[in-house]
Amino acid sequence: MATFAVAYKNRRQDAGATMSAGENPGDNQAVAVNPFGAADVAELLVARGWDVVEDRSDEAARRAWCERAAFLLGPQVADRDGLADLLSLVFEYDAARVLNDVEAHNVMARYASRDVIRMLAQLVLDGGVCTPERFSEIVTALKMELDIRGRELFHPLRLALAGRSGEGELDRVILLVDAAWEAGFAVKTVRERMVEFCSVME
Repeated sequence: MATFAVAYKNRRQDAGATMSAGENPGDNQAVAVNPFGAADVAELLVARGWDVVEDRSDEAARRAWCERAAFLLGPQVADRDGLADLLSLVFEYDAARVLNDVEAHNVMARYASRDVIRMLAQLVLDGGVCTPERFSEIVTALKMELDIRGRELFHPLRLALAGRSGEGELDRVILLVDAAWEAGFAVKTVRERMVEFCSVME
């Protein structure tokens, strides 16, 4: 394994980007100003030890992933600590630790949570890489088959795949996971997370 570091002459050259509503799951605002860029993401990866890479891709792909991560996550946070917190969900996943949390117990005790997990597992294992299109297909299938909406659907889904229940920013984390693996970063894929979650779920 090696490490990844990105050096930009102008570390803010890609900051200040905007995101239009409707581009990604959970968008509710017209336009969100993004104070972060790819350089911020790359610096956090190095600082937190998440810059370990495997022989699957190249630096250009990893730089593109950093740009995508900044684009998706930057507008969702107020500062670098918030950005690091969301990035940690991409790079650190332990289903046993996730399920040991009190909030996880509350989520899994809600109506239809286990039905969501069972069907989600089937959809994830039967499908391929979790792209935005595939994620949308999964959500649509869950809604149609289980006839549930809101937190009853999304909280168990986010718990299993992002490692935390919560709001729409976690959907963006999920969209970055398989892309990070394809870029060569040492992360657990969505499929691996799903298998691990089911293996420790009581």
